[in-house]
Amino acid sequence: MLNIDDTAPGFEALDQNNRGHKLEDYQGQWLLLYFYPKDNTPGCTKEACAMRNNYNSFDKINAKILGISTDSIKGHADFAKKYKLPFSLLSDTNKNISKNYNALGFNRRKSYLINPDGKIAKIYLKVKPEEHAQEVLADLSTMAK
Repeated sequence: MLNIDDTAPGFEALDQNNRGHKLEDYQGQWLLLYFYPKDNTPGCTKEACAMRNNYNSFDKINAKILGISTDSIKGHADFAKKYKLPFSLLSDTNKNISKNYNALGFNRRKSYLINPDGKIAKIYLKVKPEEHAQEVLADLSTMAK
């Protein structure tokens, strides 16, 4: 089980454009890792679109967003194109990232806010897809000062 102030588990995965991402790539920035069950499902689409609609607000405070699911790179590419998502979706087909972040099984919709030092600043266990982006931005407004 991960806790606040734990060092975030490292990861390495490809996004919808076959571009590699590692946790170290985001050192010195806030990072939201949001885990979701499946591309193109109602709740996941609402959550991704809410992140998209608030993307500029995240960008203004140097906070990056990575969506993660066990869907394929191609599935992510289609999903990102269809909804014009400006952030990366990581493909975790081997489920290693999801296992390390306890995001498998029944509760696959959860998020981790990682601070610029690579420590977990907040864990979101009960995510409401349409409200999550605003919830994280509200937390960042106090934490990122």
